[in-house]
Amino acid sequence: MIYFTYLCRVMPISLLPSLMLSIFLVGYTPGPANLYAFSCAIHFGRRKAFRMWCGILAGFILTASLVAVLMHFLGEVMGDYVTWLKYAGSAYLLYLAWTFLRTGQVDDSRPVGCSFLSGLLVPPANAKMILFEISVMSSYVLPYSDRLVDLFEVAALLLIAGPAANAVWLLAGNMIRPFAMRYRRETAIVISVLLTCCAVYMAL
Repeated sequence: MIYFTYLCRVMPISLLPSLMLSIFLVGYTPGPANLYAFSCAIHFGRRKAFRMWCGILAGFILTASLVAVLMHFLGEVMGDYVTWLKYAGSAYLLYLAWTFLRTGQVDDSRPVGCSFLSGLLVPPANAKMILFEISVMSSYVLPYSDRLVDLFEVAALLLIAGPAANAVWLLAGNMIRPFAMRYRRETAIVISVLLTCCAVYMAL
């Protein structure tokens, strides 16, 4: 409650409903990080997936903090220089798609593609989330304040759209794991296709 009271000092209270709605729409719909967390839970189980999620959490905090700092110094101009990330992000998603397609054909004990490091690399490669962070800060914060502390406050709120949403998808993947393991190859193919679609959509 105190946190939202502080947010109302950063931006008009009338903007909070639209901000929260956009956070939930962007964060909880299928996307690269959500599909990756979902896939890890299915293929490797909750323990390994949680270790990977810790990487996502660390990567998201680092990425969101960097975006906040750059927005503080560069403002909306930063958006002109971030589009190249979509190509790097697309390439990484294609790599993840190939990895999960391959793990659908090998022994489950091999920890391929589900580690703290692999999770750490997902947020910087997720152009969708980076562009969302930029749009939120440029639309909801910069018109009213360019203080770094205010940008960090909103960046913290975006944890709801990032790691929190990824955790929901991870738990969902763990819940259907028994079913998915019976159809391991088919599940790997479907998820790989979805990740490939995300990569193509991001690049185009």
